[in-house]
Amino acid sequence: MKWMLGRRIGPWPKWITSEPGAPPPGSVPGDALRITFVNHATVLMQTQGLNLLTDPVWSRRVSPVRFAGPKRHRDPGIRFEDLPRIDGVLISHNHYDHFDRPTLRRLAAEHDPAAFCPLGLAKPLRALGFGDVHELDWWHSVEWGGVRLHCVPAQHFSARGPFDRNRTLWGGWVMAGEAGNIYFAADTGFGEFFREVASRFAPLRFAMLPIGAYEPEWFMGPIHMTPEQAVEAWSLLGAPEAMAIHFGTFSLADDAERAPVERLQTALLARPDAERFWIPVEGEGRMIPQPDPAVIAAGFDR
Repeated sequence: MKWMLGRRIGPWPKWITSEPGAPPPGSVPGDALRITFVNHATVLMQTQGLNLLTDPVWSRRVSPVRFAGPKRHRDPGIRFEDLPRIDGVLISHNHYDHFDRPTLRRLAAEHDPAAFCPLGLAKPLRALGFGDVHELDWWHSVEWGGVRLHCVPAQHFSARGPFDRNRTLWGGWVMAGEAGNIYFAADTGFGEFFREVASRFAPLRFAMLPIGAYEPEWFMGPIHMTPEQAVEAWSLLGAPEAMAIHFGTFSLADDAERAPVERLQTALLARPDAERFWIPVEGEGRMIPQPDPAVIAAGFDR
């Protein structure tokens, strides 16, 4: 109530016009790694001939109803029709901007991918049409398609309505395979668990870290990192390359549309490796370089 009664929401354009990115390749072989930022927390990961989507959302709104609630301020960076074959979907938790039923239902119908989720979400995923569902607790893992997928802790919560808070689990993911260890932090506040993720999965090749929906910090701090904390998390993880996620699409808190990016750019100014923390544009895809052992070692010295 204190937050709602005293909100000072930073400016967001009503609509941000953008062109869709180029269709991603059909697949990426071997230990090569290609990352495409759709927007928000939706990322296409391609390696070992596999295509995986994180927290896919193509809907206009992320709410219980279609006529109210948080609405997109920009299109997804990749058109749904331009997606390659999707082999797997990683779900972090059940909030509407991460567990989007219309998108998931369409993915199940058109691609029939495997689904990976924290505890409590297998039943709703099966109801949406997913046949191959893997439900995991923190620090548990499953072998699939030549990679191992690990569910890891996050500092967040779950809810779809007023009476189901924390009835299902939330978390991040580490994908381990020929390309190395790839970390998707999903939606999280800052916590000591980053150190444990680093200790268990070192060396990490790539980390996807959220930077938005942190204002007001006295209220949002426990569940959403600030951009400065994302940089600190990057240091703790020791990953040579990182990417910002969870910004610029939905106005979910009080930070302005450009604020997360501007604060992240400021936080990176003093770092000689600032260019290694990628601030993507929706639809942008990159081949992630093979890690240099010297860069990995420097990461753990930070």
